[in-house]
Amino acid sequence: MKVAVGGPLKVAFRPWVEGLENVPAEGPAILASNHLSFSDSFFLPAVLDRKVTFIAKAEYFTTPGMKGRLTAAFFKGVGQLPVDRSGARGAGEAAIRSGIEVLERGELFGIYPEGTRSPDGRLYRGKPGGLGRVALATGAPVIPVAMIDTEKIQPPGKVVPKLMRPGIRIGKPLDFSRYQGMEHDRFVLRAVTDEVMYEIMRLSGQEYVDMYATAMKRQLAEAAKAEREAGKAAKAALARAEKEQTEKEKAEKDKRTEQRRTEP
Repeated sequence: MKVAVGGPLKVAFRPWVEGLENVPAEGPAILASNHLSFSDSFFLPAVLDRKVTFIAKAEYFTTPGMKGRLTAAFFKGVGQLPVDRSGARGAGEAAIRSGIEVLERGELFGIYPEGTRSPDGRLYRGKPGGLGRVALATGAPVIPVAMIDTEKIQPPGKVVPKLMRPGIRIGKPLDFSRYQGMEHDRFVLRAVTDEVMYEIMRLSGQEYVDMYATAMKRQLAEAAKAEREAGKAAKAALARAEKEQTEKEKAEKDKRTEQRRTEP
């Protein structure tokens, strides 16, 4: 996949990279990145010599038919791990287990602390459970990564990417060994995540928003729904007004007709 996907990506988009020396040549490490585009999971592995394993929803691997098999083969080839999101805490626990297994094999594990793509290009508050627990349970260093301009290449909903140069800025590894054995302390997990998010913000230059991206997406969805409903209501009100005006004009016309008929 580095040849079939990574090679053409580098030739076509020519991504610029800073800080490659911060990724260890061997041994476990966590790459914690901002998340601007679906293509982030392809550009970052493309510029590294080592394999990076991310997690992906299980549906990408279980869809039936030829298209489903091709999709599953593609995601496996680019280093994605299926995560069963069933159950109240299924997604989070499965992601944590997968990350620990990858790191215990001495490999690189990629994670997006925001938990989802940014809806507007800003950097959102990191979710503390996954990143913090995996880092403290394994003792692996956390390497902050900033993806730059990938949202302009392939915005959400766009299939055909725009040819332009994205950037990848890789920061120095962060050591959280001082918190070893405290992976179930929510205050420690919050502190670890906030420190990583600060470094990502510094590397990316993004505006930081102190709320979860999922909450912002809900707000945007609710606002869009309210706008659609307001539009429908306005359209219905306009239709009623037009109907009333038509009926009024018809009534006046009928009245004038009746008056002319009764005139001597």
